[in-house]
Amino acid sequence: MPVQVDGPAGEPAVPAAAPPVAAASDWSNTGHDDGLVFALALDGSGGARPVDWTAVRNWPAEGSGSRQLWVHLDRMAPGAQDWLRNASGLHPVAVAALLEEETRPRCTAIGGGLLLILRGVNLNPGADLDEMISVRLWTDGRRVVSVRRYVMFAIRDVMELLRDGIGPATCHGVAVQVAAHLGLRMAQTIQDLTEGVDALEEEVIDNAQDQDLRRRLGETRRQAIAYKRYLAPQREALNGLSTLAGGELDEEMQLRLRETQDRFQRYVEELDEVREHAAVVQDELANLRGERMNRNMYVLTIVAAIMLPLGFVTGLLGINVGGIPGAEDESGFLWVLGIMAVLVVGQVIAFRFWRLF
Repeated sequence: MPVQVDGPAGEPAVPAAAPPVAAASDWSNTGHDDGLVFALALDGSGGARPVDWTAVRNWPAEGSGSRQLWVHLDRMAPGAQDWLRNASGLHPVAVAALLEEETRPRCTAIGGGLLLILRGVNLNPGADLDEMISVRLWTDGRRVVSVRRYVMFAIRDVMELLRDGIGPATCHGVAVQVAAHLGLRMAQTIQDLTEGVDALEEEVIDNAQDQDLRRRLGETRRQAIAYKRYLAPQREALNGLSTLAGGELDEEMQLRLRETQDRFQRYVEELDEVREHAAVVQDELANLRGERMNRNMYVLTIVAAIMLPLGFVTGLLGINVGGIPGAEDESGFLWVLGIMAVLVVGQVIAFRFWRLF
């Protein structure tokens, strides 16, 4: 069976263009979850070949030459956790960070290597819009160990580049390419968020139903807050990667890393703008609601002011005592209606004179 690679949830794994890897498949078929998503030996020229658990455990093997290794694991699998803790040779602090449940983006030098933790939007079907999932990498320049819990499409993108022979040539290049594709994958999400706020503003101007608008504005602001929570430190993590690993990157990877830093800087600025724009739209919506309420209260006040004298007249004529004028007159009701009509007209003229409406 071909080695498994990161693919969309619910879809079959994408086979790598290489000979079958029997050992990893046999272990998986015994009923144990080995946790190996894929392992690739980089050829130093943009390509790679898949290897199995045996090659991972024995790395660097005799004859491997200057090849570098990328191991991608499912961090929830017992086999992956056991290898990381007992056989990977990674510093315990790095292992703890790779397996930690909650993380924030950062880049730290640990155990002779670099620990890089980044976040990307969860693009898996059915995921929450404001959910961001982590990708964690450790590299010492000869080996990259990355882990994930959910499928990360940026990882798959880089793997496909290596499969096509146009991927990164070094382990540090893998880290840079993963960061770059995380940014590219987020571009549409940030754009949709910005356009969504613009659309909401247009609906506010068009006096749309404000109850649904308030809910959608709240969702937009919550998404912007959730994204910025991780993108702001992620920008600093990429700055740290540039500082700590810049000397080991070729000119192309350095340029790509700078572009990725600029992209995440722009995302943070756009999220700030989205939050401010959403706040302005929400204030405008509140002002429209206040104006609508004031207008309704004004109309009710005018109606009450007109009806108050009429209510006084009808109440006075309705008392059960003798001497009510017109009680015995057949045209008395018409006289009362005429008096009330004159009273209403007089009130309207007075209100207009006083500029009450």
